[in-house]
Amino acid sequence: MAGICILQLGKEDWNKLYQLPFNVRLDHVERLTKLPEKPYDICFLDREPLDEEIEILHREIKAYTLFITDKIYERDIRLTDRTKWLCKCKKAKRIPSEDVQNFLRQEAGYYYPQPYGEKFALQHIEIAHGFSGKIRWNGNYSVTLEGDFGENLRQAVCWRYNIPLFRGQSIDFWLEYQKDDNINIAMTIISYANGSISQVSDQWYFNEEDLKNMVQIQGGSEDGFLFISLSAKGQGKLHVIALHDRYSRGKHGYFLPGGERYVSSDREEAFCYFDPGDLKPPLNIYFSGYKVREGFEGYRMMREMGSPFLLLSEARLEGGGFYMGTPEYERLFVYMIKKYMKELGFNSNQVILSGLSMGTFGALYYACDIRPHAVVAGKPLASIGNVAANEKYLRPGGFPTALDVLYHQCGSLDESAVEKLNKKFWDKFDAVDWGNSKFIVSYMLEDDYDTNAYHMLLSHLKSDGVQIFGKGIHGRHNDNTNAIVNWFVTQYKKTLREDFGRKLED
Repeated sequence: MAGICILQLGKEDWNKLYQLPFNVRLDHVERLTKLPEKPYDICFLDREPLDEEIEILHREIKAYTLFITDKIYERDIRLTDRTKWLCKCKKAKRIPSEDVQNFLRQEAGYYYPQPYGEKFALQHIEIAHGFSGKIRWNGNYSVTLEGDFGENLRQAVCWRYNIPLFRGQSIDFWLEYQKDDNINIAMTIISYANGSISQVSDQWYFNEEDLKNMVQIQGGSEDGFLFISLSAKGQGKLHVIALHDRYSRGKHGYFLPGGERYVSSDREEAFCYFDPGDLKPPLNIYFSGYKVREGFEGYRMMREMGSPFLLLSEARLEGGGFYMGTPEYERLFVYMIKKYMKELGFNSNQVILSGLSMGTFGALYYACDIRPHAVVAGKPLASIGNVAANEKYLRPGGFPTALDVLYHQCGSLDESAVEKLNKKFWDKFDAVDWGNSKFIVSYMLEDDYDTNAYHMLLSHLKSDGVQIFGKGIHGRHNDNTNAIVNWFVTQYKKTLREDFGRKLED
């Protein structure tokens, strides 16, 4: 794993005071006069920064990575308004001097620069040879085992292709599953020494009670590889949906420091990351598109805008489930958005929803709940039933996830399911008065996913006063993503300049 870089601003050099882990480097500066050559993962303020230093820190330091010591917040020292502003913008945390060594030793490792998360491919599940019941593969969504698993816990499935575990690394695991009440399960993770197929370095066992929450394992002093298996006992149905593994942030967040995770009663996850920016309107909200690698999308793009921003993501199905689900699941996204609108004190006219491809559906769908100032969408997808139907003739094998979405939402793949899924979006969209909103849309003229998405939006936007700006680009859905993104960013910045008075360069 990549090393962690720390910036320490103060009179005393902490390299002489504290012991650093093997993968941590600390740069001490008494005075910050220029931009750092490379981004820092953590910043400690051991004295109050000067105004010119505050400008540099605000521009370069990531939210949730700024810590201030008791030399600043104690001893009756009154913080300047600018320092308070910086701390609020960066979600700064206080750390007593006596806790610094422990933090460096035990917590700094969770601030590694490159997040990573993935889902084990469904086709990599191996059914135990001793299982004699019924087996049903449900597309790329899940596998169902039905039968008698025995009176004692024994292996039901395992996952082929072990994953690496680096020295000192922590990994979070989350198992999506459903089962009958009279079935009990447990998960075993075995670490093998690097280069060996038999030398066991460590082993972890998690019972059903443990698996109600995300579980974490900690690597030892050497690299290795992990083998995971799931055991079961009892009689009935067991649906193995997905096993997720992610580089752990410990108690400091998910994917990014400060990232949040919400889970429905069906064990379906939703994620968000909030950056306060400069605390001034608007709140820019970006929905991640199709992502096999789990995490947030659009971080650098949104951060460069300077405004507060909220990244939203999900990890269902293969690459995402279009942010649709049960009423409980969909309420999670509305909650996350309104939570940070309230924290900032913004109303709906100070919010922009945005996304690309799969992310456009999230932006358009939840715009119905928020009624924002604007929706910025690149390669819009609205009639998801049609996206799935096009998999048969127009785009065979191009986007099979659409079929999983259709089946997951409607329990069928027939024409009535297609219409039902399309109707779910348009009924919600048509119930909204869009008179105070603008839609900025770039689309592919020969789109092979949702062929008529842009023109359907035009026909359904009947509210007085609604503004629509469109840009068509020749090609199929994925033929010219660069042109779509360029127009997306250009128009986004234009909206920020013209509607909110922000000074941004194209």
